[in-house]
Amino acid sequence: MLRDFSWAARPLPISVNIRQQIQRLRYLQMEEESQTQTPKEVHVHFNHTDSCKFSRWTARESFQFMYARPWQEVVEFYSNVVNGHSSLLELFGTQMPFVHDDVKIQEISCKTQLDDSSNKEKFGRWARVTFKIVLSYNGGSFDGWQKQPGLNTVQGLVERSLGRFIDEKKSQQLKDKCKPLKGCAVVAGRTDKGVSALRQICSFYTWRKDVRPHEIEDAINSSAPGKLRVISVSEVSRVFHPNFSAKWRRYLYIFPLNDGEEREDLENFTTDEKYDKQRYGCGEFTSRENGDKSITSDKCELEGANKPTTFNICKVNKLLQQLEGKKLSYKIFARDTKASRNEGPPTECFVYHARATEARLPCSDHAEGRKVMCVELVANRFLRKMVRVLLATSIREAAAGAEENILLKLMDASCRRASAPPAPPDGLCLVDVGYTEFDPQNCIVP
Repeated sequence: MLRDFSWAARPLPISVNIRQQIQRLRYLQMEEESQTQTPKEVHVHFNHTDSCKFSRWTARESFQFMYARPWQEVVEFYSNVVNGHSSLLELFGTQMPFVHDDVKIQEISCKTQLDDSSNKEKFGRWARVTFKIVLSYNGGSFDGWQKQPGLNTVQGLVERSLGRFIDEKKSQQLKDKCKPLKGCAVVAGRTDKGVSALRQICSFYTWRKDVRPHEIEDAINSSAPGKLRVISVSEVSRVFHPNFSAKWRRYLYIFPLNDGEEREDLENFTTDEKYDKQRYGCGEFTSRENGDKSITSDKCELEGANKPTTFNICKVNKLLQQLEGKKLSYKIFARDTKASRNEGPPTECFVYHARATEARLPCSDHAEGRKVMCVELVANRFLRKMVRVLLATSIREAAAGAEENILLKLMDASCRRASAPPAPPDGLCLVDVGYTEFDPQNCIVP
């Protein structure tokens, strides 16, 4: 007699609670394994050791101070300048002519081109024609300069406009790969999302001999009216490179002041007593005599610190002047850089000019415009987000009443948390690029 043992192959009934417990145990085990493989990163505040550590803003406080401002007025001003309806010099109530250095390369390029034209038989790369394009664009309308898939960038728009001027060989190669017709635009310096440019320099070359500068200008101008404008297009020497040929770049940052902030600014910084109070600490925590002896917990520092709410423009100017004429490593003021560019010469910059002053945004109804702080920085090169971090750190240190050489001291720090978070990109603008030696007399902020 055969017995039926099929019931043994059937799974035993398990209650829903037991199944949930098993799944939870498996989830906890997987989470524990992932934590052992990739340890969780812990973010801590940088431990400043100077006397004004208690009056210095945290990263969050600095971020809130920077962004809680009428940035739309600055964006509108840059838009008017890009479209030719206004000028940077109107910030200071003057119509003095400001000479852009990139105009001079026209003469230099023409001389070099005449020398090259002596040899009528050209072949290879010497047979191509190179054009220098001076662009002006509103940063708020684009996702930065560098082309990226699915984003509206300046480079992507310009290269699509230049697609009609490429030679037949390049055009056939793109068609064979089923790619759209695009030119290749090389730029003097890439700008981030939201950063405007008044005289950005880029170049484009082609082997076609029938391309005229005005045709390139019309093609780019028709791509984004009101957002992107071509200042000039000219044929230059074949050895010209917008980036490698440049000797300096000039940036301007417009920082708007809130209503009533000017009055508070004077109240907080007119007396030496209040200045010393911010510099040497706050009341019960530190003083000039025993500041180093006081020991408090982090909780007490945050709760009891009487941190400033305004800053002094003259103080920012003094902090920035300490950087002039020096070749220094600005790695502490850079963000989102490659690991290979975080040490050594790739982080070194020579600052020619660094100044800050007060100005007013022009107003169309003949009334006084908003007060702003204008910061001009001229250097041979800039690291990524360097201008925005440097400005935010200068404002933070000026508000805290730090020493005039505090920016130089921060460069010795090994952690980038010693500097402040980047200031908003809305106030930053690439003014021009220089291809001759920098002239200290040709500055926006004296």
